[in-house]
Amino acid sequence: MNSIILPKFLLGILALIIVIAISLFLLIALLTSPAPTSVSALSVDLPVESIQIPMTENSLVQGWLSYGKPGKGVVLLVHSMRSNRVEMLSRARFLRDHGYTTLMIDLHAHGETPGEKITFGSRESENVSAAVKYLRKKFPQERIGALGASLGGAAIVLAQTNKPFDAVILESLHATLEEAINNRLKLHLGEYGSLLLPIVLFQFSFFIDTPVNELDPISRIGNLNAPVFFISGTDDMHTTPSEVERMYAAAIKPKELWIVPGAKHFNMHTYAGKMYEERITEFFEFYLQNH
Repeated sequence: MNSIILPKFLLGILALIIVIAISLFLLIALLTSPAPTSVSALSVDLPVESIQIPMTENSLVQGWLSYGKPGKGVVLLVHSMRSNRVEMLSRARFLRDHGYTTLMIDLHAHGETPGEKITFGSRESENVSAAVKYLRKKFPQERIGALGASLGGAAIVLAQTNKPFDAVILESLHATLEEAINNRLKLHLGEYGSLLLPIVLFQFSFFIDTPVNELDPISRIGNLNAPVFFISGTDDMHTTPSEVERMYAAAIKPKELWIVPGAKHFNMHTYAGKMYEERITEFFEFYLQNH
């Protein structure tokens, strides 16, 4: 009797493992699927020029350009995961009020920028590089800054640019992709979620065609070669303050760190309001204005 029960038990365990593996496969397929939105059809309360930045013969980065005052500087605004350039409109508004020109782009496979799948920084960083090249050519006399949230921050750090940024702000940016995935597993499945991490990491590498550890911002932050301002929230469970503190420690000077009390993993501008605007403009004013 026991010899019959044991194989059935093992078959049950095997079946459960297979179901979990397939479920995770489908979940990752969903997470990496494109997030298209017809952004240009929206009516925005900010004067913007729709632009297209060439990537390849068949690929264009879609964006909005909002003009400010000459000599104040230009800021590239990069949205978070499964979002689009609309997320950055509120930041563009107050930056324009302070004289800054801003460029808001849709990352690879987001908004109106084409792409077969989201790659968690791999292809998205190429969009940032193309945007920087565009801005350097269009505004040769201006200093160039960047502000990125979550995936947008990763794309900025991972970007390969011949001329580095003059100032960078990174919001809610994970140190490693492994930690970012593990945090979300634990958030939704509890501590036992970490047991699924090896399977998820293997499947992620399969879907994005890149080893996960090649997309770790902390391994590249030391190459940023620009003043950097890190922003995090004390209650962020997706990217913990300790991760951001490690990013801050790994960055070269000059650098700043702001841990916002009570903030979670969402729009810092919405949460911190005027204080956010003051800190952002103070940072960019110091590093971007032509002297």
